[in-house]
Amino acid sequence: MPNNSTSGHLLSQILEARKKIKSGAPVGEIDPAAAARYATFGFLITGPVSHIFYQLMEVWMPATDPLCIVKRLLLDRLIFSPGFLLIFYFVMNILEAKGWRDFESKMRGSYWTALKMNWKVWTPFQFVNINFVPFRVLFANMVALFWYADLASVRK
Repeated sequence: MPNNSTSGHLLSQILEARKKIKSGAPVGEIDPAAAARYATFGFLITGPVSHIFYQLMEVWMPATDPLCIVKRLLLDRLIFSPGFLLIFYFVMNILEAKGWRDFESKMRGSYWTALKMNWKVWTPFQFVNINFVPFRVLFANMVALFWYADLASVRK
């Protein structure tokens, strides 16, 4: 059963193939191993880490705190997002069986671009999600498909 990570990566591959077809460039086949890596990351990292983070946020910043809305958003956008994106790059590098130099190259080449994209895409959504939605991981899955498609494209 595919998760949003897998579906997003497959969507990225399809969109890339369509772009190549329009430009007349040769089109490769869908990479099932890459999709499996994204599935692994989604099942083992994204779901559990997000769930735990949201639970801890409730404890650290209860709704009774008058500044909880601002604090939660800042924690998510300035601490969790950069760290989670770093974990994504690191784990994907391991799953791709690549070395430290490849990891450094990917970080230098696309991490900042991906983080800025993350802030643009997720900040308005996360404001609503972390402050007003009880089932946050489920709600986040609605945006995650497109986020993973963009992330897969940026990381190449």
